[in-house]
Amino acid sequence: MPVQLVPHDSGVRAGWVHFPSGEDLVRGYLALPAQAGDLPLVITAHENLGVTVHRQEVTRRLAAEGFASLTVDMFSRVGGMPPQNFVDADDRRSKAFLAARDEVVVPDLQAGLEFAAELPEVDGARVGALGFCLGGGSVLAWAAQTDDLAAVVSLYGIPVLPPEYSPTGSERSRLPLLAQLRAPVQFHFGGADEAIPADQIDALEAALPSSATPAELFRYEGAGHAYHDDTHPNHHAEAADLTWKRTVGFLREHLA
Repeated sequence: MPVQLVPHDSGVRAGWVHFPSGEDLVRGYLALPAQAGDLPLVITAHENLGVTVHRQEVTRRLAAEGFASLTVDMFSRVGGMPPQNFVDADDRRSKAFLAARDEVVVPDLQAGLEFAAELPEVDGARVGALGFCLGGGSVLAWAAQTDDLAAVVSLYGIPVLPPEYSPTGSERSRLPLLAQLRAPVQFHFGGADEAIPADQIDALEAALPSSATPAELFRYEGAGHAYHDDTHPNHHAEAADLTWKRTVGFLREHLA
């Protein structure tokens, strides 16, 4: 049965869809460009705020660039929004990361890929992953476990999860994942990111030669955490524009 999507001013069609992941039903926000057939696919993993209005808009922006675009709701199992029973900002982030831990979301991202790859407009052999913040680490974990991705882009994903963000109660480092990657990867960080320790970004950059696939990392001077989000106080227009050009270029190169 064809998915039912709504036309938008940008010339794309978009809307919510549902697909199975194991025994559960997961939702996602799907956008398709106006042109028909054989489209490369980008699966997006969102930040700890969920599939916000901004994240929906970026999903449509990818479609306007010529990609089939699906943002998987990694909070599907907890009501489609991050946990609300927090006491402060730190507790909110901790609960969000635990709700969207790798063990839950990696299978959901793969299920989203398999769902979207079956759409008649999509070429399921050309798939990339894009992650923001929380999702920036999720796509790395996913890319270390699947051969179905041809490219991975990670925006300001924390390289080492602190114990309170990890389901094991111990630090969870993303650095060892580099040696397990099965697709080229591109990283983006703000040079003034207040949420990610600079030494973690330094360590990730130093570890790039250990990557099993080509890996590159960009830093943007003066840009803070979440700088790509034009609804966020940290929005940095110059860094956001350059990041977008590099991201789209990287995806087009590897999904051609």
